[in-house]
Amino acid sequence: MYYASRSLPNFFAFGLVTIAFGKLLPTLQSSSASHTTRRKTFLALLTTTGVIFRSELALLLIPRTLHFLLRRELSLSQIISSGILGFLIGISLTVPIDSLLWQRFPLWPEFSAFSYNILHSQSSNWGTSPWHFYLTSALPRLLFNPLAYILCIPLSFTQPALRCAVADLVVPNLAFVLLYSLQPHKEWRFIIYVIPPLLTAAALGANWIWTRRAKTLTNRLLALVLVVSVAGSFAASTLMLAVSRLNYPGADALHRLHALAPTHHAPGAMVHVHMDTLACMTGITRFLQLPPPSPVLLLPPSPPSSSSSPATPPEEGQNGDPSTSSSSSSSNATTNLFYIYDKSENETQLLDPLFWARFDWVLAESPERVIGRWLVVDTVDSYEGLRVVRPSDFFGGSSSSSSSGRRDVDDDEKFPGGGAMWEMARKGHVKGLMDAVERYGGRRVTGGWWVRVAMEPRIRILRRERDDEAVVVGMGMGGDW
Repeated sequence: MYYASRSLPNFFAFGLVTIAFGKLLPTLQSSSASHTTRRKTFLALLTTTGVIFRSELALLLIPRTLHFLLRRELSLSQIISSGILGFLIGISLTVPIDSLLWQRFPLWPEFSAFSYNILHSQSSNWGTSPWHFYLTSALPRLLFNPLAYILCIPLSFTQPALRCAVADLVVPNLAFVLLYSLQPHKEWRFIIYVIPPLLTAAALGANWIWTRRAKTLTNRLLALVLVVSVAGSFAASTLMLAVSRLNYPGADALHRLHALAPTHHAPGAMVHVHMDTLACMTGITRFLQLPPPSPVLLLPPSPPSSSSSPATPPEEGQNGDPSTSSSSSSSNATTNLFYIYDKSENETQLLDPLFWARFDWVLAESPERVIGRWLVVDTVDSYEGLRVVRPSDFFGGSSSSSSSGRRDVDDDEKFPGGGAMWEMARKGHVKGLMDAVERYGGRRVTGGWWVRVAMEPRIRILRRERDDEAVVVGMGMGGDW
């Protein structure tokens, strides 16, 4: 769900690659000409997508092209012509548009990325993983239901009627995964394209079991196991979706900051916000700005003299140089506050007191690194892991001092009604909902045993201390806390 809101090229490419894979599925039109046209369309569409969005798709084209040649489904001339067509379409779209957006001509972004990551071998700067990461970690987690790769796909290969179709779906895509495993830097989003065809192959095996469930006792048992696994996978993925929401404290922190800022600034004030690296990596996107960025350049209103915010013009970037600014601005129509967001991560700047002097609010993982006089007005927790809760945690009073901050509750505390639970879910209060379920379930159902979603403090919301506020919470750079 998080990546659905992120404009990463992998997920633009994912939709187009899935459409391209659809051209390889059997159709009612079984003529040779239709068969050839669909495969040529697949090659052209995949090439266009690779040129525009992700150059890694060339690795997916290599095994698929060899597959077409070995199966004599396309000739070499047909493959070359389809590739050239897709390349010309992609390059004619990406170079003019991206050159205009980046104000550099000519610019082919995917070639720049390919040059940086492959030709200059810089991808390892983002971290490395063992060669088997995709096979032993990423693919099992993406396929999710273990029966897909333990039972269904292997079974499909054992059935003569399915073997050819399954080989078309599985072999070239696994070859792509193996080729990509040679790259030191690995992320599951790099191989997301192979999941639809692999699940299609698993579905063929599952369908074979289901349609023959009445024939033998083994098939009936396997069919029952499949039904249970699908239901279990759905329940587990729903739970993981709720828990994964707790992995993005940065977004939660920015929402809370937007709720707090109007109580500390006069209408029309400019509010300068710095967001550190962890905050930006855990949910903050441009979509969370108030309002979302507009294509029209809006000049902020002049802040009144009563505002505590410095009247720094929004076009003034880092060190007064607009060309080096990493900030973005937006005005809030509801409170008439003009927000200026900054995501600077230059270590030299972060050690300069003058850099921090222009901010009113800071979202920081480590408040001691923020220079100046600041108040910690709120702390946002994030998911730490699962912890087994024993009866002593409920009935011995230890839960009141647990790291997750849960208070001990009376034995007569009732489980919230359906309306209250729905309201918490609707408002996104996942932690509160889980707390309520734990309090009732741990006390009333399991006798004190439970699996707790443990939380840990991650993002602090800091507000600049005003002169009339006597309590100093932090001085920054090693100050007392």
